[in-house]
Amino acid sequence: MTLNINEDLRAYIDPLSEDEFAALERSLLSEGCRDALVLWGDILVDGHNRYSICQKHEISFNTMQNSTFKSIEDVHLWMIDNHLGRRSVSDFQRGVLALRKKEIVSARVAQTQSQQSSAEPASADPSAQSEGEPPWTRETVARAARVSSATLGQIEKIQKTAAPELVSAVKSGVISINAAVAVASLPSEEQIAAVAGGKKELRQAARQVREARLPPKPKVEVDAPPSDASPDQLEIYRLTLAVAELTEERNQLKKKVQNLTIALSEARSGE
Repeated sequence: MTLNINEDLRAYIDPLSEDEFAALERSLLSEGCRDALVLWGDILVDGHNRYSICQKHEISFNTMQNSTFKSIEDVHLWMIDNHLGRRSVSDFQRGVLALRKKEIVSARVAQTQSQQSSAEPASADPSAQSEGEPPWTRETVARAARVSSATLGQIEKIQKTAAPELVSAVKSGVISINAAVAVASLPSEEQIAAVAGGKKELRQAARQVREARLPPKPKVEVDAPPSDASPDQLEIYRLTLAVAELTEERNQLKKKVQNLTIALSEARSGE
């Protein structure tokens, strides 16, 4: 059976890594293609990798039609929901997919509202949502992606400001989302150079960005003793100044420890 391959649909979801593709190939060779490929008419929607491997090794496979698809947006939403439910999808990938779903749903809601306004201008409710579809707030998107709102914000920033090479590094797990959002604030050429340097260079770049954001060490202000101060007064002044400097040094060290803890956590997660 020859199926119609839509290249936009094939590229809509991030491709498997070489190791993941090899593992899938071994599985199909030993167990066959157990899950049916999903079609929209003669267009392949789900199972591009399985189809490629089955064609290569002449492995038989089954197909099934999804009769719920009415438009390409329906196909995209189905693909997004299908991948959001998979455990192997990373936090970054889930965030990107959930944000794509928000764009589709929001566009549909806006179109519905526009049509309602044109047809019934007197009774149209501009705040109405499409039936059965809750408002896609930031919290809704974060829940769909199974990440925090803060992490979702970092993913959005990476999408907007990161060089393609840095985005690829996040997708492949070379760098964490926390570190990537820091590196993404650098000029594009510096991002690319950091990616070329590998994990160590990326972590170093992220650490330098964080340290640069620390507030400058303020000058310690302690009232100077009078010109005719006694030895005891001078000693009190010296000790007060020393305490103030040590307190400020402690605060700066606490911030550095926090940054190092984050960096260590990222290093462990990338091992």
